[in-house]
Amino acid sequence: MIPVVALVGRPNVGKSTLFNRLTRTRDALVADFPGLTRDRKYGRAEVEGQEFIIIDTGGIDGAEDGVETHMASQSLQAIEEADIVLFLVDARAGLMPADQGIAKHLRSRKKKTYLVANKTDGIDIDTSIGDFYSLGLGEIHSIAASHGRGITQLIEQCLKPFYPKEEEVELTDEEENAAYWAAMEAEALEAAEEEEDFDPSTLPIKMAIVGRPNVGKSTLTNRILGEDRVIVFDMPGTTRDSIYIPMERDGREYIIIDTAGVRKRGKVTETVEKFSVIKTLKAIEDSNVVLLVIDAREGISDQDLSLLGFILNSGRSLVIAVNKWDGMSQEDRDHVKDMLELRLGFVDFARIHFISALHGSGVGNLFESIQEAYESATRRVSTSMLTRIMKMAEDDHQPPMIRGRRVKMKYAHAGGHNPPIVVIHGNQVSDLADSYKRYLMNYFRKSLKVMGTPIRIQFKESVNPFADKKNVLTATQLRKRKRLLSHLKKG
Repeated sequence: MIPVVALVGRPNVGKSTLFNRLTRTRDALVADFPGLTRDRKYGRAEVEGQEFIIIDTGGIDGAEDGVETHMASQSLQAIEEADIVLFLVDARAGLMPADQGIAKHLRSRKKKTYLVANKTDGIDIDTSIGDFYSLGLGEIHSIAASHGRGITQLIEQCLKPFYPKEEEVELTDEEENAAYWAAMEAEALEAAEEEEDFDPSTLPIKMAIVGRPNVGKSTLTNRILGEDRVIVFDMPGTTRDSIYIPMERDGREYIIIDTAGVRKRGKVTETVEKFSVIKTLKAIEDSNVVLLVIDAREGISDQDLSLLGFILNSGRSLVIAVNKWDGMSQEDRDHVKDMLELRLGFVDFARIHFISALHGSGVGNLFESIQEAYESATRRVSTSMLTRIMKMAEDDHQPPMIRGRRVKMKYAHAGGHNPPIVVIHGNQVSDLADSYKRYLMNYFRKSLKVMGTPIRIQFKESVNPFADKKNVLTATQLRKRKRLLSHLKKG
C-alpha cells in the first residue's frame, strides 16, 4: 500500500514549499479540499522511484489551547491516518513555544515522527538547530526546501521501511552483462507466463465508492449489499483505513472498498457521513474501478473535480453516479445534465448514471458499466493490432514536421493494464505536439472501443546504434580527407 506522509508545523516554516517541491518531482496533481479540513492539501509524489501521498496540514500556532483546537479540527485526523509525520521547524527563527506544544502532542500520539529543520541554507547549522534537541524527538534532519537540499536523503530514510532495498553486490563487467541478459530473459518468460495464465474474469472486481460528505455513499453501499446478496461479511483490509466487503452479483465476484465504514441498515442514522480524504485516496489506489458519487441537487463542486483529478492521475477506471435524482423537476434535471456536459467534458470516456440510492432506482444498471470499465482496463491487445491502429491514425492524420523532419512512428505495443498503456516507438516521437498526442489517444480509444477507463500513451525514441561509437575513418577516407585539406589550404 502506498505510504502517506504528513507535514506538520507552525505557519511559515516551509511546509508548502516542501510540499510543492515534492509534488513537482512527478508533476503530480495537487488536490485542494476546501471546507473539509481547512488549508489542507493532498498530492502524489515520487522520489527516486518511491511513490507516496503527501499532506500539507496547514499551520498550527498559538499557545497550547490554540494547538489543541487546531490539532483537533485540522491536523489530528491526517496525523492519525499518516504512516509518517514530518515535523518542520524553522532553523532561522529558532525554538518557539508553539514548536514545544506541537512536539508534546506528537509524542503522545506515538506516531513515527521525523524532526526536520528547514531554512538551513547560509547559516551555521549546528548552532542553529541545537535548541531543537530539547523537543525529545531524536535526530534532526536539516534541509533547505526552497533550494531542494537534503530532501531526497530525508524522504529515502523515511520510506526505507516501505521500500526495502536489496544488498548491492559488486560484479565484474562479464557478470553484469550475464546478469542483465538473464534478467531480461526471465522477465520476458514471466511476462509470457502471466499473459497465458492471466484471466481477469476469474478475479473479483475491486470497486471503491468515493465522494464528498453526504452524497449518499453509505446509502448506496447498503443498497448494493441489500440487493440479491449472496456473500456479505466484513473483512478488514490490508490497512486500517478501509473496510473490504466481498459480494457476488449475477455470478460475478466484487470487493467493495467502503471508505465510510459499512453499518447495519438500522444504524445508518447520521446525516453527515464521516469523510476521510486519506481513506479515499488509499481506496482509489487499491481499486480497479472507482464509482464517483455526485449529489445531483448540489451539482459539480470543486471538491468533486479535485477528487476526479486524483482518480484520473491514478489511472483508475471510472463510473459516475449522480445520486438523489428522484423528486427533481424536469427543468432541474435538464440543468444538471447541461452542467455535467460543461464541466465533465474531459472525461467523456466515463459512463454517467442517474440514480436514487435511497429508493434503488438505476442502481442495478451501475454494474454493467462497472464490468465494462474493468474489462476495458484489463483487456489484452496484440502488438500487431496496436501497430495497425497506429498506422491507420497516421494515415488519417499525418504528424506535423519537427525541425523540418517528418516524425516516424515505427510500431506500438502494450505497456501495461489498468490503465491500458500503449507504447509507441519511433524517431522524434517524444517531441510530438500535445494536440497530436491527444488525437492518438482518442483514436486508440475509439478503435479499441474502450469505455470507462483512460488510455495512456508513452513514447520511446529509437536508439541510434552509432550514437556512442567513435567515427573511425577508413584508409580511403583518410586519403580523401588529406587531399581535401590540402586543396583548401591552396585555395
